[in-house]
Amino acid sequence: MNVGVAQEQRNHGIGDLDEALAIFADVRPRLMAIACRILGSSAEAEDVVQETWLRWQKTDRTVVENPPALLATMTTRLAINVRQSAWKRRETLLDAVPEAANTSDDPATGSERREAVEQAVKLIMTRLTPSERAAYVLREAFGYPYRQISECLQVGVANARQLVSRARVHLVAGSRTVANPAPHEPFLHAFIAAARAGELAGLEELLAGDVAA
Repeated sequence: MNVGVAQEQRNHGIGDLDEALAIFADVRPRLMAIACRILGSSAEAEDVVQETWLRWQKTDRTVVENPPALLATMTTRLAINVRQSAWKRRETLLDAVPEAANTSDDPATGSERREAVEQAVKLIMTRLTPSERAAYVLREAFGYPYRQISECLQVGVANARQLVSRARVHLVAGSRTVANPAPHEPFLHAFIAAARAGELAGLEELLAGDVAA
């Protein structure tokens, strides 16, 4: 066999992928630690590390002198991008809470605030499933601990964390639309009532009802 052909097969064949996997597996704990430190979420860190693995497979590894350093750099950049994108997406909903709670007498200002809240509500209604929506709103907008979310939605604490993590990912992705999203008006009214008067029981009941349905 031609030496050049053999070398090409080793660079891009099964053996090369096995070697790539071995290198990645060896450094994976470090990559998880990096992503967790940046994102503060093990579930989100898992997504980032998985994306790093996909990119590592497509990398021309024949020119990489220090694979662990490259993988760490890739993971760091991906995690930072996810964090920044998530902040931008979440600001829409998080900013809506004080806006909804503001009882300004200025009709124009009040109308603008309500429109901002309504847009945020429509966003989460169309991009998140009922379970993701409930967990995300209770956690991000109202600061519920995961245990309380799990009790409200009757799921495990780990599942509650996963739901919030998935919701963040889907909001960041921006391309997902859930099938037959529920009307946003009932949720909008409950959200505003919770923000203004602290009437969280009504919001909890609505969210839990959507999940059960």
